Amino acid sequence: MPKMKNHSGIGKRVRVTGRGKIMSQQAGLRHHLELKSSRRTRRLTGVVEVAKADVKRIKKLLGR
Repeated sequence: MPKMKNHSGIGKRVRVTGRGKIMSQQAGLRHHLELKSSRRTRRLTGVVEVAKADVKRIKKLLGR
């Protein structure tokens, strides 16, 4: 059987911590920033843990 390839795009968007959590950039900071308050844009910076519902799918794409 051939080797399983990982999805290179998802590898650039998420990182796995030492304990196995999948971290990703907080969503919602790309468009319409004039409409969002400064408080909201500050809150959206940084990395967050991926939603539990998405973990299985992302791990499969990463080849784990």
